[in-house]
Amino acid sequence: MKLRSLLPRLGLLALGAIAALSAHAAEGVGASPWGPADEIGRLNLITPESRAAILSRVDGRKAYDLATDYYIGMPSWQAAGDPHYQFWMTHTPRGTVVDDPMAVGREMNHKVSYTGAAFSMYSHSGTHIDALNHFGLDGKIWNGFRADEHLGDRGWTKTGIEKFPPLIARGVLIDVAAAQGLPMLPENYRITRQDLQNALAKQKVRLQRGDIVLIRTGRMQRFGDASGYMANPPGLGLDAAKFLVEDGGAMIVGADNLSLETFPSEVAGDYIPVHTYLLAQHGVPIMELVALEELSRDKVYEFAFIGGPLKIRGGDAAPLRPIALPLR
Repeated sequence: MKLRSLLPRLGLLALGAIAALSAHAAEGVGASPWGPADEIGRLNLITPESRAAILSRVDGRKAYDLATDYYIGMPSWQAAGDPHYQFWMTHTPRGTVVDDPMAVGREMNHKVSYTGAAFSMYSHSGTHIDALNHFGLDGKIWNGFRADEHLGDRGWTKTGIEKFPPLIARGVLIDVAAAQGLPMLPENYRITRQDLQNALAKQKVRLQRGDIVLIRTGRMQRFGDASGYMANPPGLGLDAAKFLVEDGGAMIVGADNLSLETFPSEVAGDYIPVHTYLLAQHGVPIMELVALEELSRDKVYEFAFIGGPLKIRGGDAAPLRPIALPLR
């Protein structure tokens, strides 16, 4: 068949794809299959049985730390008006000798060194997990909770990050960069359904319902260069996210970048469609800035994931210290 005769068909296919993606923006938030009171979405898939099943397979001889450091100058969303990570000393051994804040005297302060510090940051800094209230549609979030009814001056009264249970589940690394023979995906690369399928086939791994799925783009190699890390990141496309959730049964989706998805948006009327699809429509929490380089180096694609966010009441996200334990 000649190319000219294919063009009308390709045009119709393209229009169909665009229409399908655009329809996403018109959809409302999801209603939970776990009932109208549900605040944790797919985290309901964590059960005593699922925890026991994955922990029974753990090989405890090695552990992988999947968290980044927090430090002044680290990559963050200050371009969107959010505060930098800040760290300052509140007590130092020499300062305590001078100030004597505990009223114990100079001699005691010389003998007993006292160090204390404080820090502040945007909730989506470093390795973290998003709560289901982080993004919504038309004033609503997951399960129909509404900003005008459930958001006060001290955070959300529904779906706060403190409601999350300890995260113990099967973890799966999908190393998209390595599957393409690349150390890092190109800037603004949009990961497709086929990219994920190809990587899983190469790794000989199959997704299971209730998995914590982590996508490696290789971007973490630029973490020490804040501007380089933030600029034009590769990330997940909407159809790829649908594959993970609707076909693969993912419970949580994460990546090694700071946006999960890439930009600009592929959906008219929604500037951040992967976030709204996962959080608002399907109750799937998102992890970002997950350190995946060691897992990639050792080709560890399946593991027990253990972690949990800080219990910040009403919070839309919290820092996370995830651990990956290889399986027997």
